[in-house]
Amino acid sequence: MAAIYLELGSTGRNGNPVAKFHLGNGAKLHLVNWAGDLSRKGFRQLAGLMVNYLYDLGNVEETHEKFANGEIVYLRSVGRLMAP
Repeated sequence: MAAIYLELGSTGRNGNPVAKFHLGNGAKLHLVNWAGDLSRKGFRQLAGLMVNYLYDLGNVEETHEKFANGEIVYLRSVGRLMAP
């Protein structure tokens, strides 16, 4: 569900601000890590989830443009999390 939220909601006005920052700067959604942040703050903010973003320097401009047009670029491993 977190992957779907990040993919569908990050371009919207109420999207996750950290996701919007990285994706808007041309990063790709790389990994969604369950139990990536087990601190008290991590559980309070994101139920222990941690997201990794990948800056592929050869494609940053293209990825930024896609985000500006409402499309999120993500790796296959993230796409598999969204499959029914």
